[in-house]
Amino acid sequence: METSGLISRARAGDGEAFRELTEPHRRELEVHCYRMLGSFQDAEDALQDTLLAAWQAFGGFQGRASLRTWLYRIATNRCLNARRSASRRPAKEWDVPKVEPPEPTRLGEIVWLEPYPDALLEGAIDVPLGPEARYEQTESISLAFVTALQVLPPRQLAVLILRDVLGFHADEVAGMLDSTVDSVNSALKRARAGLQRRRPPAADRESPPASGSPSEEAIVAKFASAYESADLDALVALLTDDVFMSMPPMPFEYEGRDIVARFCAGIFGSGRRFDLVPTRANGQPAFGAYLHAPTGIRHGTGLIVLTLTGDRICAMTRFENSVLPWFGLPRSLPSR
Repeated sequence: METSGLISRARAGDGEAFRELTEPHRRELEVHCYRMLGSFQDAEDALQDTLLAAWQAFGGFQGRASLRTWLYRIATNRCLNARRSASRRPAKEWDVPKVEPPEPTRLGEIVWLEPYPDALLEGAIDVPLGPEARYEQTESISLAFVTALQVLPPRQLAVLILRDVLGFHADEVAGMLDSTVDSVNSALKRARAGLQRRRPPAADRESPPASGSPSEEAIVAKFASAYESADLDALVALLTDDVFMSMPPMPFEYEGRDIVARFCAGIFGSGRRFDLVPTRANGQPAFGAYLHAPTGIRHGTGLIVLTLTGDRICAMTRFENSVLPWFGLPRSLPSR
């Protein structure tokens, strides 16, 4: 059915017509909410709030803006409300038995960060962007980018995503935020400066190998082999000098090869051994980590996401085992 017919039916209260209109935008709206909130669970909730609000307000949809723009307006404002009112996931204390971690380099502030499954990105990051978009879609879903976004004030965050990530025009963004073009441009300038302070210049790093390329597969295989065999020297050889490690919701962060090596030495030295199951998160290689138990069963302890530069690992992010089901990974593996 033509879109105009579906719109008329949806305005009249036809839920199936509304679903048919909004379903093509569902994935990209969830990714938008994830960029704004940094949490996969919060993004799912915000998407449901967005679709409910859109359904309740659809009778008033006049078509002055496109349906996509109208939905982004609702989603953005739902996320802004969530940012202002949310009780963020609290930091968690160290909970690895028989392992005393080294003193962290610093305590992270984005403890609510969660990974986003690549399986849900299909159809969400290949949408056509406006001509003013400044970032590749794969870069703008990366953990480093999403983390850097979280420190921006809510309104600056919204403006930067709508303008520089999605490429909406300044007047469109002003309409979404009930603001003025001058105010949007001012917020964008401040947001760009804030983001630049949080992210190293791209020129300082080699680009990561292409997803699924032989180069990426080679370094990922070396990491898995070193980690599963507890070969500290082989693991450390894969790291950049300034490698960064974080473990949300634990606030511990480690920067530099030596301190990360000490951390991994503590894990391996405790006799803990792991099997790794490959997956992907935020456009990056990742692994479900399963700890060997005396019974032979292997228990999921978390998800490790790798950030690559050239043929090295420049960041490792470890998430709790509660995220494993999002990636289709079991909580435990049977004994072999």
